[in-house]
Amino acid sequence: MKDIQIIERDGKPEWAVLPYEEYVLLVEQAELLEDIRDYDALRVAVERGEEEVIPAEVLNALLDGENPVRVWREYRGLTQQQLADAAGISKPYLSQIETGKRTGTTEVLSALAGALGVGLEDLLG
Repeated sequence: MKDIQIIERDGKPEWAVLPYEEYVLLVEQAELLEDIRDYDALRVAVERGEEEVIPAEVLNALLDGENPVRVWREYRGLTQQQLADAAGISKPYLSQIETGKRTGTTEVLSALAGALGVGLEDLLG
């Protein structure tokens, strides 16, 4: 940063002119610092239980179009009966939702989302 020109106004620095390569380097370093700060904030949120790290297998299954209720149920280690009981629905009804034979009402999907610890939007695919 030896080729920087400082332009003053009323005796105070107002502008800094620097070579483009140095400008690009500064931008890259600023972006890296922002990424590090974001990572640190996320790490703290995960440690506090405010955020959850989801394994790639779960995300890939969801992206591949697998039924989100089934994907989340299996990730949480629940049987169909356990999830059905927690959501206050029958096991056959849950099975029909997981196979796509039924879509489930908003109330049922909200109950399932609550039992799975996810947002309703996470079950809507």
